[in-house]
Amino acid sequence: MILEDIRGLVAQDLVAVDGVIRRRLDSAVPLVSSVAEHIVAGGGKRLRPLIVLLSAHAAAAPRQLSGDHHHEAAAFIEFIHTATLLHDDVVDHSSMRRGRETANALFGNEASVLVGDFVYSRAFQMMAAIGVQQVMEIMSEATNVIAEGEVLQLMNAQDPDTTEERYLEVIHRKTAKLFEAGAEVAAVLAGANKEVQDALAIYGRHLGAAFQLIDDVLDYRSDPANRGKNLGEDLAEGKMTLPLIHALRQAGGAERELIRTAITDAGAEDAPEPDFARIIGCIDAAGGIEYTRERAQAQSQAAVAALAAIPASRYRDALAALAEAAVGRDR
Repeated sequence: MILEDIRGLVAQDLVAVDGVIRRRLDSAVPLVSSVAEHIVAGGGKRLRPLIVLLSAHAAAAPRQLSGDHHHEAAAFIEFIHTATLLHDDVVDHSSMRRGRETANALFGNEASVLVGDFVYSRAFQMMAAIGVQQVMEIMSEATNVIAEGEVLQLMNAQDPDTTEERYLEVIHRKTAKLFEAGAEVAAVLAGANKEVQDALAIYGRHLGAAFQLIDDVLDYRSDPANRGKNLGEDLAEGKMTLPLIHALRQAGGAERELIRTAITDAGAEDAPEPDFARIIGCIDAAGGIEYTRERAQAQSQAAVAALAAIPASRYRDALAALAEAAVGRDR
């Protein structure tokens, strides 16, 4: 099952979610609307809403879902993600995302941060309107964990002594937690029992980790035209990701010093440009890409295994296929 087939299962739901996103981002303040429209026009994978929709249908099967709470949930999960991107681009001084100028590049850092806050608060308005206490508890805990993940990543920046354990803690908090929360909230809103809720939360957690691990591979292995960002951006920002961490563990002498210097000097005005081709060579020689892909594959397999607790349905099959597709993507 390819991604287009997976999306096809919930095509009408995705259209409805896009409508919710546009309505809920509307504001009487013109600048908020302008920045929000820029975000919506940027598109993106809409992967998190897709997970919410598939999880809701899988949790409800063989019943049919009723109402539109799963559409609202898919939209507020995307809003939380969008708000973190707005803030991330300011923190990382990014000027391009998905092949387009970032909001902070167009509207300034101040507007990006403040509209990010608006998007966060709008997400919680939507949660409150649903009126399910468990949803509020899951999402409030998730956003707190995500914020901690952002701070941990900041602490790890430009630190070549970052361990694999510290790196994994960041991606579980910063990325995987929102996948986990989206899948779990979907199960709650579908009226599933606790076993199914827990299973989908575990699925989301492992899927999110697999997705981020492959994202970190693609920073060294992708076509910039397809991905919308340049190779080596993580390295340029001093971010320690698993391919680099593994290379540092294996490297010695001049190669080790080369990588350490590139990380510690990242972002410094007077620092020379890192020898990206040589660093890629170090990563390849150490098997850093293959090692990271193996770790991603293990996370994907754990995600699929968690689905065993969910009744069989085409939506469960689609969730399994999505976990497999996450580690095979090239953008």
